[in-house]
Amino acid sequence: MRTFKGVLTAATMLTALASAPAWAQDTIKVGGLATLEGAFAVMGQDSMRGLELALKEANYTAGGKKIELIKGSSDAKPDNAIKAARKLVEQDGVKILVGPLSGSEGVAMRDYAKTQPNVTFINGSSAAQETTLKDPAPNFFRFSTDGVQWQAGLGEHAFKNKGYKRVAVVAEDYSFPYSQVMGFMVDYCKAGGKVVDKFWVPIGNKDFSSIIAKIPDNIDAIYVALGGADATNFLTQYEQSGGDKPMVAGSITVDQTVLSAKGKQRSYLIGTPSAGPIADTWDDPKWKEFVASYKKAFSDGLPSPSLFAHAYYLAGKAMVTALDQVKGDLSDNQKSFQAALAKLALDTPTGKVALDKNRQAVADIFLTEVAEAPDGKLMNKVVRVIPQVTQTLGMPEAEFVKMGPASRDNPDCR
Repeated sequence: MRTFKGVLTAATMLTALASAPAWAQDTIKVGGLATLEGAFAVMGQDSMRGLELALKEANYTAGGKKIELIKGSSDAKPDNAIKAARKLVEQDGVKILVGPLSGSEGVAMRDYAKTQPNVTFINGSSAAQETTLKDPAPNFFRFSTDGVQWQAGLGEHAFKNKGYKRVAVVAEDYSFPYSQVMGFMVDYCKAGGKVVDKFWVPIGNKDFSSIIAKIPDNIDAIYVALGGADATNFLTQYEQSGGDKPMVAGSITVDQTVLSAKGKQRSYLIGTPSAGPIADTWDDPKWKEFVASYKKAFSDGLPSPSLFAHAYYLAGKAMVTALDQVKGDLSDNQKSFQAALAKLALDTPTGKVALDKNRQAVADIFLTEVAEAPDGKLMNKVVRVIPQVTQTLGMPEAEFVKMGPASRDNPDCR
């Protein structure tokens, strides 16, 4: 009898061990990487809301398998982003990584992706143009548009409709603002505008007094491409110094992560033109449904989803949709899954999104102006929609590339 019990116990243990790998195969580990520290922490928090919302809508299931989300934190520094990615991929064993958030992080992540061909990388909101335009990684996909695309139409609007003939630039000194400034200047310079000076500051700069003192008087407006705490600090200090030049804003400068911050003069921002992948007042049922779902899911969220929440939401939806199409099959270095991602045409809260040959999003861009909502909150209202903007702003790729990469000095239209 004792021997029979021993055999039975051994058999039970073997059955349990045999079933463990099957259970593991029914779960897909997904990494979510964002800037949960530093000057862009508010952006990172909202990006995770967007990813979590996409997974909640799918009941944390895709392709018949459970999704386990493992979060990683960076601070907008490329080295720290890669360190966090290595932990997620090489220690935690994630098979899909969603992120990063910031521009130079994305460039570094593209290069890291090339060393991990058995993992799929889906960009978060990182929007430096070179991430996908220059030497793209075959397993890196970006369903959010880039910083150049985000500024489509803004330069022409600032020159022709706002009457800003001469501007100075204040921007953070890394790859994403370079892309934003290029996106603005391509149209602005073509329309006849002049950028008389550029001032570049590091991420996390707290004292803008020396920059403010150098802003020339003979300009019509300041083009500002700062985000998070940097944007709030600059706006506060510029107003305190008596500055009165109107502003043209980069996409993240008047995003909800900044508009919802306290302590700055609200009247200064009203009427500020900008452009980007979302508009708070977009009167479309899918956008309204997205906003309502966001507010219901996150009582601690912003008055309206930020572009970071939107970008990570798109990444999550793309991942879930492609996994459903291939029934969760990640075999053969995820060949089927990546092929499905490349062919996706998503119907999103902001319109159709599809990928080009570099696995880069082509999508609608919203020209906006800051306005005060009936409840007193600041919102970005729609001026017009620029449909299906490509990474080269509609130019042939050879012609666009000939302009050279976005940098501190390129383009130039003095």
